[in-house]
Amino acid sequence: MRYAIVIERAENNYAAYVPDLPGCVATGQTIEETEQEIKEAIEFHIRGLREDGLPIPKPSSQVDYVEVAA
Repeated sequence: MRYAIVIERAENNYAAYVPDLPGCVATGQTIEETEQEIKEAIEFHIRGLREDGLPIPKPSSQVDYVEVAA
């Protein structure tokens, strides 16, 4: 499965979350570290849902950019 992630710059690090998996978050010192951490968090989150017999949300979020005049 392929889930969209959002990475935001925090004061001293980066934070990431998955719109399709509420509560699935991670942090890291760099974008690369944060990407790896959120990947592991997604795998852990899905494993926990399976163990609890809960449905696994299908990826449905889309990511795109728009340009605006500043």
